[in-house]
Amino acid sequence: MPDIRLITLDLDGTLLNSKKELSPENAAALQWAADQGIEIVPTTGRFFDGMPEVIRNLPYLHYAITINGAQVYDVRNNVGIAKAEIGLERAIELMTYLDQFDVIYDCFMDGWGWMTRSLQAKADEYTPNEHYAKMLWELRTPVDELKAFLREHGHDIQKSQFFAKNMELRSRIMQEIPKLFPDLIVSSSVVNNVEINDQNAHKGNAIRQLAEHLGLDMSQVLACGDGSNDISMLQAAGVGVCMANGLDSVKAIADYVTDSCDEDGVAKAIYRFCK
Repeated sequence: MPDIRLITLDLDGTLLNSKKELSPENAAALQWAADQGIEIVPTTGRFFDGMPEVIRNLPYLHYAITINGAQVYDVRNNVGIAKAEIGLERAIELMTYLDQFDVIYDCFMDGWGWMTRSLQAKADEYTPNEHYAKMLWELRTPVDELKAFLREHGHDIQKSQFFAKNMELRSRIMQEIPKLFPDLIVSSSVVNNVEINDQNAHKGNAIRQLAEHLGLDMSQVLACGDGSNDISMLQAAGVGVCMANGLDSVKAIADYVTDSCDEDGVAKAIYRFCK
């Protein structure tokens, strides 16, 4: 059995069930692992304040990897350990490119979500999943025009993402962005979204940085995920676990496939590899 000292967990579709809840079984497994001195680290595309309160308030939570690895965050000391952001001008170039397509997009900056008001008004139309539409309404501050807002503030961004109704268009843009913007990487956590980060901002890189910070070897890391933005994390970890509800491409690179997020797959993986 590996000597697991660090567990990194995607949230949506992994630790959280399809209702975005932390089940009692998963909560008990996390507490058991924390009692063994294992670090529990949510590793998500969300920013920290966008994570469910039940996760943010876990008493043993010391670190979080957020925004697909754009930030490694020390929760207790409220400081960033590492970051990888998209430069302001590059972000504006990216958004200008997206403006020509039938998509809605946003960005994360300074640990919060921002979105052009007219695009946010279309959230329900472009995100048929009610949970993701709710996040676009509640976790994005609307501004008159996002690019102008960014220019006014002069800050780099942590991530941009877009939602498309047409899946062929989504796939085409997802393939074009790395060619047009080779310093950026694309991934997805929802069937109709595409997330865009700096090339150094991915979950695999982030957990390596955190493991080094903690003095741990990557063989001591257990990672669980389900989406394409989890692939680098599962590949980097000593043990990479995919959920039964995960993408086939993620299952293909995983060391183990556990039960689905609605069947407490995370708890079963923890007990399998940590006991």
